[in-house]
Amino acid sequence: MAWSTRELADLAGTTIKAIRHYHDIDLIEEPERALNGYKRYTTRHLVRLLQIRRLRKLGMSLAQIAAMDGPGDGFADTVRTLDAELAASIERQQGIRAELADLLRHHAAADVPPGFEAVASSLSDADRAMIMVSSRLFGDEVMQDMQDMSTSHQDADAEFNGIPADADAAAVRDLAERFAPVVRSIRAQYPSARDPGPFALGRERDAMVAVAQALSDLYNPAQVAVLQQVHRILADDPRPDGRDA
Repeated sequence: MAWSTRELADLAGTTIKAIRHYHDIDLIEEPERALNGYKRYTTRHLVRLLQIRRLRKLGMSLAQIAAMDGPGDGFADTVRTLDAELAASIERQQGIRAELADLLRHHAAADVPPGFEAVASSLSDADRAMIMVSSRLFGDEVMQDMQDMSTSHQDADAEFNGIPADADAAAVRDLAERFAPVVRSIRAQYPSARDPGPFALGRERDAMVAVAQALSDLYNPAQVAVLQQVHRILADDPRPDGRDA
């Protein structure tokens, strides 16, 4: 019993085009031909086709299949590689599902980085954008510190976020003087808040320039002025607790 190319394709659940391609890359040997010139495939060819289909369903590429020589070490090595890739893919997908669950549970938007879902409702649009930018510029330690700060200093953040863009100089100065001890405490507790530059994922200078630009673009003029005055206050009194010597 022998089959034509079309009959073999139907039996194996594949296409004539696929069989011809497998011939071209030497995955399946050419069969003998009948007197009329037509190819005549045997059970050996069908088994090989079914084997290829199974390996493809397992995720192997045609190049990997071609490189294997039976069920020896080559096959085992390829299977181990595929298993490791699959495990890594599953882990990534589980992480994505966990992030999606957090977004749904806290009704958070797409601009909330992972880990900040629980405090998303207390963050301003500018805060969320700043955190998103920072997640691109800095490593995990900075992001963990920002997450802790967002959780433990919500009252101060709310006051800072509430100052209007047209606040007068007295209001800016008053908020800066009350905000400075909070920032001093944060810097004492979190080294990355004191100097985030060393934690940059890329060039430190580029990261700090991007942070300065983001602060200017995201926060209103009064908020920027408060931050500038806080910086001056702390620069004039660099001691961690701010007390007189």
